Amino acid sequence: MLTPFELKSVTIPNRIVMPAMCQYSAAEDGYVTNWHRVHYGARAVGGVGLIILEATAVEKRGRLSNHDLGIWDDGHIQGLRELVQLGKEQGSVMGIQIAHGGRKSWGDELVAPSALAFPESPTPHALSISEIKAVIESWRQGARRAHAAGFDVLQIHGAHGYLIHEFLSPLSNERTDEYGGTLENRMRFLLEIVEAVQEEWPEDKPLSVRLSAVDYVEGGLTIEDTVEISKMLKRHGVDLMDISSGALLPADMKLGPGYQVPFAEAVKKEVDIPTIAVGLITQSELVQEIIFNGRADFVALGRELLRNPYWVLEAKADQDIWPWQYHRAMLRS
Repeated sequence: MLTPFELKSVTIPNRIVMPAMCQYSAAEDGYVTNWHRVHYGARAVGGVGLIILEATAVEKRGRLSNHDLGIWDDGHIQGLRELVQLGKEQGSVMGIQIAHGGRKSWGDELVAPSALAFPESPTPHALSISEIKAVIESWRQGARRAHAAGFDVLQIHGAHGYLIHEFLSPLSNERTDEYGGTLENRMRFLLEIVEAVQEEWPEDKPLSVRLSAVDYVEGGLTIEDTVEISKMLKRHGVDLMDISSGALLPADMKLGPGYQVPFAEAVKKEVDIPTIAVGLITQSELVQEIIFNGRADFVALGRELLRNPYWVLEAKADQDIWPWQYHRAMLRS
């Protein structure tokens, strides 16, 4: 888990990922605050190989809360650039997840593929074809700004019941045009976003997509669907799949350490593409097992890195990992 991994021109120093986790701490209109500087800086000092910034909205109406980071305006670039510099100075690779909440967004202007409400939420406006094209353009502009800020990995958020996921799942997409119906049509929105992003994102830098592998609801997405979507994403030049699950609709889920790892394993083996596994993983032994047995190429530690930003340092007392300023405190056997 502490070995490097090369993705295109980027060398990620180890296999530990901090996944995108909203901090709900942005200033008005999506600007970086000192909380983000401390939060991300601490995980970089702690030796995390790849840090992926929280879901950062490509449209103001696409925020998941009114304190989410934004990337819909050029004014956001400077603050994001500062976070990149902080992380890179400590040896971490810095990525960003760009997102749109769709019908699960905060505010009054909810949009979705179809006028189907998330439970106990207002009914969203079904996007017209021209409006879909405009939203795709916002992703392209978000990628341009992410590159300008200096990020080395870009992730498109297609999971957890947000706008892209809403297009992918038949439970939230009842369209009868070219963006609905068959799986091929339902993935069109995502593929057009990938194509638009690639116009701005450098070819030598990795592009990632996060998907919810299954919906856990009858009639929803299955792992077989996600494998097919991932195959198409690979053909379109995506380099890294981040495999999560659920959150389109409330559902019964059996939760436990590594409960989502089989989904990442299936995508890795069926698609032959690097993957990130995630899901209540806390112990270094489980991380080692996942990497050693080729079940995934990276492991994301979400809540565990919120609890302990120095998890990587504690996993192995090694002077090559620990900052020299902390050597006096290294764990000794």
